[in-house]
Amino acid sequence: MKKILMSLVCAFLTVSAFGAVDANLVGRAEKYLNSITGLSGDFVQTNNGKNEKGTFSMLRPGRVRLDYKNMPVQLMADGADLYFYDKSLDQITTVPLTSTPAGILVRRNINLRNADINVMETKSGTDSFSLKMNLRGQEGLGNMTVVFDKRDSKLKSWSVVDAVGNKTDVVFSNLKTKTDFGKNYFQIQRHKTISTSGGDEFYD
Repeated sequence: MKKILMSLVCAFLTVSAFGAVDANLVGRAEKYLNSITGLSGDFVQTNNGKNEKGTFSMLRPGRVRLDYKNMPVQLMADGADLYFYDKSLDQITTVPLTSTPAGILVRRNINLRNADINVMETKSGTDSFSLKMNLRGQEGLGNMTVVFDKRDSKLKSWSVVDAVGNKTDVVFSNLKTKTDFGKNYFQIQRHKTISTSGGDEFYD
């Protein structure tokens, strides 16, 4: 279980490459992401050929929660830090939300042409389009590809490649707008979780 947990940690921390970038697709993705306040739905995560299902919740700025159905792991972002809670070990691993590519998606103001965000490549298919990106200065830590529906730009999936090439795919379904989460919904319930990074301008 510890190995699985560390794989998840690596997956959410952001290999650099050059590709064509379509400014129109970047703009569409940016507009959609900034239109979202909260989402709730289901996901299927694939890593090393193994599928894990669960529920996904997001509330901008800075809050994310993934609950796994058949694995005693919970992923939580509270607006400042990202926590990986392994219930079987009663162990919490914490990283600053600003050090993760997933953190890009839940900033208060999402600017995909910002100085610290590098959109490496865009692709356009029949039904979807995607943006591959990383954080400048952290290129060696990996990259994230986010896939959107071509009709309405809604979020479909994301894929994260870590520093050693391990890939984690997360496909979303039944996503609905939701903002009325409970007061402590984005807190680990084992105990009151105290953020260590103190937050920053992206999530305040």
